[in-house]
Amino acid sequence: MIKPIADLILKPEQSRYSLVIAIAKRARQISEEAEKKREILDEKPVEIAVQEYIHHKIRMVEKINPNDDDLT
Repeated sequence: MIKPIADLILKPEQSRYSLVIAIAKRARQISEEAEKKREILDEKPVEIAVQEYIHHKIRMVEKINPNDDDLT
């Protein structure tokens, strides 16, 4: 994913890393579903996943680890 695109779709409190992971997981699901159905995709799975995120068809849930401050 291109950095400027991520900057446009992320909210200030969201992590770019979390976005990349969420998009990658969804793209993998799209690819696996297409393979099971023996469909040929017109677009790349990552592009489909990004469009789904932009149009609020999927959402990203970030878990906050309260012990992150303890890392040294």
